[in-house]
Amino acid sequence: MLPKTHIILGAIFSLIVFLAFKIPIYGTILIFLSSFLIDFDHYLEPVMKNHSLSLKKAFDYHIQQGKIALIEREKGIRKRGDFHIFHTIEFLLLTFLLGLIWDPFIYVFIGMVFHSFLDLIYLIQRDIFYRREFLLTNWLAKKLR
Repeated sequence: MLPKTHIILGAIFSLIVFLAFKIPIYGTILIFLSSFLIDFDHYLEPVMKNHSLSLKKAFDYHIQQGKIALIEREKGIRKRGDFHIFHTIEFLLLTFLLGLIWDPFIYVFIGMVFHSFLDLIYLIQRDIFYRREFLLTNWLAKKLR
């Protein structure tokens, strides 16, 4: 899903949560920001692979990866895409646990869960669910083999 879509849906979701639950404005802002800034890990992968901080090159990288994935899927090849640490269950759990210590993290957690929910819908609709690794422990186990 494109960042623009996450930003628009994150703004709508944040407003709904603000109006429905009367949360503080800082909580609303944190939900909104975390609903799309979680995708920073999508930027990190091309930065590390291309050794460039260029946002345009990062977008181009993901466009190219999407094309490769489509070709592979048509050939019956179903392999994982890049690893996104902020999208893992362990990272979400860590954010939640930090929220038990310091309440602003609960709002960050809510925004991240909303983002992850949107990603799940996107991955399922496009039949590319297999491309995402959801567990840091699985990724580490594969790397250590």
